[in-house]
Amino acid sequence: MAITLNSGFKMPVVGLGVWRVEGGEMRDLIINAIKIGYRHFDCAADYKNEAEVGEVLAEAFQTGLVKREDLFITTKANHGHVVEACKDSLKKLRLDYLDLYLIHFPVATKHTGVGNTGSALDADGVLDIDTTISLETTWHAMEDLVSMGLVRSIGISNYDIFLTRDCLVYSKVKPAVNQIETHPYFQRDSLVKFCQKHGISVTAHTPLGGAAANHEWFGTVSCLGDPALKGLATKYKRTVAQIVLRWGIQRDTAVIPKTAKPGRLEENFQVFDFELSKEDMDLIKSLDRKYRTNQPAKFWGIDLYA
Repeated sequence: MAITLNSGFKMPVVGLGVWRVEGGEMRDLIINAIKIGYRHFDCAADYKNEAEVGEVLAEAFQTGLVKREDLFITTKANHGHVVEACKDSLKKLRLDYLDLYLIHFPVATKHTGVGNTGSALDADGVLDIDTTISLETTWHAMEDLVSMGLVRSIGISNYDIFLTRDCLVYSKVKPAVNQIETHPYFQRDSLVKFCQKHGISVTAHTPLGGAAANHEWFGTVSCLGDPALKGLATKYKRTVAQIVLRWGIQRDTAVIPKTAKPGRLEENFQVFDFELSKEDMDLIKSLDRKYRTNQPAKFWGIDLYA
């Protein structure tokens, strides 16, 4: 099951995010995911594990486990030095092209060197913002990657309605995707509908809202403990995570849950053989708390969602 992007390419609706996956567990995770049926993998330079992903992908291609053209590989870069950053990611991932390349955050920090994904901090310990690099300049550099054949589709990430609207104004190649946090407790229905209305597909990062990784990092409450969602899990004889992921798919968004546990890896992919009723979709819609779990302001001194 896939979403057709405005670039004409198809993006599988369920992918695997590799944030916080350590090098030692990367091989088994990706190999097992491919065997289960995953064909969409979501990476980022900031995750500092592109080289480990590339090593596993090379093995998968060499052993015939999967062909390159059967996979959809996304990675992301921050603003500035876009072409060099893309080439660096391609080298680490051992790929000739990317299926999707995203601007990770709508903010530029002081450049610390291509391949160095550490964000520069100022004397107060928050991001050292570079005010000389505009979002428009970065986007036009992203467009160059398409004409160079290095990237098939380009997109944005963590953009609100206003920044997305601006990107549509100045873009020659429209963003194919906006990857945002969205889950039952932070549905962002207006942003999702705005993107879809204008031909921008939405990928939901943190689609299980407040799962273990976010609770550990941000101390947030998980929607997976919600009584209504538990009730739906019982009704459909599914796990709560499967209900939440299925809800995301039925909103016409792609979902990229992250897990390193083999059981959860398979569970998160078993969401294609049932469908939530309209009544139950409406029930989940009523659970929105406008409550994000991924809180960069806590660490960066800025609020990308304000």
